[in-house]
Amino acid sequence: MSVRELVVLGTASQVPTRHRNHNGYLLRWDGQGILFDPGEGTQRQMLRAGVAAHDIDRICVTHFHGDHSLGLAGVIQRINLDQVPHPVTAHYPASGQRFFERLRYATAYRETVKLTETPVAADGPLAATESYTLDAYRLSHPVESYGYRLTEPDGRRILPERLAAHGIKGPDVGRIQREGVLDGVTLEDVSEVRRGQRFAFVMDTRLCDGVHALAEGADMLVIESTFLDEDVRLATDHGHLTAGQAAAVARDAGVRHLVLTHFSQRYSDPAEFERQARAAGFDGELSIAQDLMRVPLPKR
Repeated sequence: MSVRELVVLGTASQVPTRHRNHNGYLLRWDGQGILFDPGEGTQRQMLRAGVAAHDIDRICVTHFHGDHSLGLAGVIQRINLDQVPHPVTAHYPASGQRFFERLRYATAYRETVKLTETPVAADGPLAATESYTLDAYRLSHPVESYGYRLTEPDGRRILPERLAAHGIKGPDVGRIQREGVLDGVTLEDVSEVRRGQRFAFVMDTRLCDGVHALAEGADMLVIESTFLDEDVRLATDHGHLTAGQAAAVARDAGVRHLVLTHFSQRYSDPAEFERQARAAGFDGELSIAQDLMRVPLPKR
């Protein structure tokens, strides 16, 4: 059975606290691992969460503020130290090329793993694998920032009652799935579309078109909610969202599972983020992220 879950490595914004490490999120998607925004201390959080360097196939950095990227140096060196047997791809804003290079080569080490750099310069597709496509959308923050979205290709779900109506059983079920037609009966006649899963990752940003495009129809939306609603002016001035704003985006986009994260150190009670998210009208699954939490994607 494929595993699709979010492993939360850190949830703090700007300044870590006793209970919150800087950002870091690993998405397990079938046999792939996508590491988002490895902030300072990510390598140690990986150890605590049971995440190995071998689990990382792709790194996605939204922007080059320290709480989202200072862990890159340690993570990249660990990937090489452990001689990860597969290539790793890194995505990040093209305008931050110099920052990525400085972090990649911050100290001396032996490179043993092929690390492919694929900078992001505009909205649109970045990669395609058998199990997902990866797209990026520009966000609104004082430095260039992009959010990321994974989309599974649509499949088909076989309907037993339609098979029975057409007298199809046994080995013929596999045959019609492979060949698409059997004695004049098409695969469409005995199945329905199974919508692919969608995952969206939105960090530091004000409300903007990119936020809505990333969130639209997502099965899971991981989104920053740095501030509570009473501090909306601070949020706007510094390029962030409030809990109510993030939840309203999820509500309007039809998100199934909302994960709020990236909390300012000024707040100590996570229950208030949940209260404000519900007050904004979001009635789907809701998680207030905590370090080392594991959140499974909703079932298809």
